[in-house]
Amino acid sequence: MKSPGSDAEGHRARLRKRLFDGGPDSLHEHELVEYLLALALPRRDTKPLAKRMIADFGGFGPLLSAEADTIVRRCGVSETAAAAIKIAQATAIRLLRSEVAARPVLGSWQALLDYLRADMAFLPRERVRVLYLNAKNSLIRDHILSEGSVDEAAVYVREVVKGAVDCHATAMILVHNHPSGDPQPSRQDIELTREIVEAARPLRVAVHDHVIIGANGHSSLRAMGLI
Repeated sequence: MKSPGSDAEGHRARLRKRLFDGGPDSLHEHELVEYLLALALPRRDTKPLAKRMIADFGGFGPLLSAEADTIVRRCGVSETAAAAIKIAQATAIRLLRSEVAARPVLGSWQALLDYLRADMAFLPRERVRVLYLNAKNSLIRDHILSEGSVDEAAVYVREVVKGAVDCHATAMILVHNHPSGDPQPSRQDIELTREIVEAARPLRVAVHDHVIIGANGHSSLRAMGLI
C-alpha cells in the first residue's frame, strides 16, 4: 500500500517534469503556489492549501503581493511557507527590474510597465515612487517616495524635485498605484503632477510621465494629454 507521502512525492515529480519540459507556462497558477509550498511543507499535500490561499486573497497576484504576516495570519501557515511565497515575488520583481535598468526606459516601455505591475498593482496600500533618469533616459535611481493608507500617500513637491537634483537627473517618471484597482487619475493626481512639472522646469528636469498602476490596468497622464 502506498503512503500519502509517496503519492505527494509522485505528484510533485510530475509537476517538476512538466515545468522542466514545458517551462513556466506549463503550470497553472495554483500549481506554482503548490510547488512553492511543497518546498516549505514537504510532508503535506499542498494542492488544496494553494487553491485556498489564492481564493482567500482573490488571485495569484494579490497573494504574492500580500505581506508575509498577513499570509501567516489569514492562511494559518508557518513563516517558512509565507517566505516561500515572498521569495518568488522578490525574484520576479528583481528580474523585471533588471530588464528596466539594462536599457533606456523610454525605449523599453513595456518592460517598465511589467516591472511596475509586478511590484505595485496588487498592493493593499498606496505607494509612490519616482524613477530618476539621466540624459540618455537610463534609470539612475528608483526611489520609493512614500507609502500610505488604502487611498492616500503623502507626496511633497519639494522632495520630488530635490531628489532629481541630488542624483543629477535630467528627467523623471512619477508612478503610484491605486489599491482600488481603478487606474484612472483623480483631480488631485493631475494637479499634483502639474505642480511637479512647473517646479522642475526651472531646473531643466523633464517630467516624462505620471503612470498610475492598478489591478485593472494602468493609465499614463502623458498619453491622456494631461501633461
